[in-house]
Amino acid sequence: MGLLDFLRGSGPPVSARREPRLHAEAGVSSPADNFQAGGPWVSFPMGGPSRSGVLVTERTTLSLPAVMQALRILSGVFAMVPMHYCRHDGTGTHRLTDDPLYQLMNGRPNDAQSRFAFREILMSDLLMAGNFYAYVSRDAFMRPVALTRLDPFGTLPLQSFERATGQSMFYDTTLPDGSSGRFAARDIWHVSGMSRNGLQGLSPIAYMKEAFGESIATATYVQNYWRNNGQPPVILTTSDPIKPAERQAIKEDWQALYSGPMNAGTPAVLGRGLTANYMPMNNKDGQLVETRTAQVLDIARAWGVPPHLIFELSKATFGNIEQQSLEFVIYHLGPHFARVADSAMHAFADAGCIFKHDPSDLLKGGFLDRAQGVSALRNAGVMNTDEARSNFDLNPVGGDVGSELWRPINIGVAGETPAGTESGN
Repeated sequence: MGLLDFLRGSGPPVSARREPRLHAEAGVSSPADNFQAGGPWVSFPMGGPSRSGVLVTERTTLSLPAVMQALRILSGVFAMVPMHYCRHDGTGTHRLTDDPLYQLMNGRPNDAQSRFAFREILMSDLLMAGNFYAYVSRDAFMRPVALTRLDPFGTLPLQSFERATGQSMFYDTTLPDGSSGRFAARDIWHVSGMSRNGLQGLSPIAYMKEAFGESIATATYVQNYWRNNGQPPVILTTSDPIKPAERQAIKEDWQALYSGPMNAGTPAVLGRGLTANYMPMNNKDGQLVETRTAQVLDIARAWGVPPHLIFELSKATFGNIEQQSLEFVIYHLGPHFARVADSAMHAFADAGCIFKHDPSDLLKGGFLDRAQGVSALRNAGVMNTDEARSNFDLNPVGGDVGSELWRPINIGVAGETPAGTESGN
């Protein structure tokens, strides 16, 4: 089969072809599946019920408040940070603000979504599914003009290898208009999360379903406990012989009359010599609170979020929260910035151009710290007045006053006589 036949998708069925198929955690879904549906991967060997007996899907995982907050903080902060399109040369790095690619990434990715909404779903797909896919619409000159997010559970990456040209990627997917087909890599922008083959990201939910299943099972236990009005299990005993049918009837009567919040405080009237013995349950001794706290920390570890950002403050202090916030930008968001920027550069950038995130607004700190830092740079001649004012969103002064760089009078270039002094004195 030739390359053109491969691109067109003609020839034998997909399952019968010999090209190696990448292992897909999400499986292949129908167009009816969507991001909120949890995806069909639950029937795949990596999915299904966890050892705790609960089903782990996107929907059940997102029911955990810590997961929702972790997803909200990571995707939201990521979406806030601009990704500039720049040219890097010997004179420095210059933003190409007039280039269409700059506008595509920082202005209007498509007619349906804002820049923030598009970036937020990009990061959400990486965190929940391990991969983000977007269809690339191009103009007559093959320049990208729009990016349309594709269902990560309905897109299957394929690889092809030839010794002469190396490895190539193709994608079987369904577009939003319902049409399906095989697309070359130039038509699909694929950003993969952490990967074991460098081609497809790993689904955090699929690989950590046991940890999430434990949290879901604990939440279910608490819900059932309070749904039963916080009543512990009860054993009805009697010395009189009772037939099996009568035992079942007594059980059903007890559940109907005395179980659940609607029957709270209802006095029990027992006959036939029955005695109610409540089984001891002590959530304090069972360390229920400690268990739920540990599960929140596991969720924080799963996505690399400092615990205080998902409101787990038991170990937080005023001294370490600021440092953890800085580490959050550098060590947790930093790899995501690099991953997305490098993927965009690989897919769209011209030679000598790069995409680069600018998280400087996240690192400015408090007002006093910012003011002292800007003042030090201004006095040292590193920035001028207009550049210093821009850090506080103030209008430029303009003219020589705004563009002049200061030079401390007690500092000069080694070997040169400072201006305004006489040599030999």
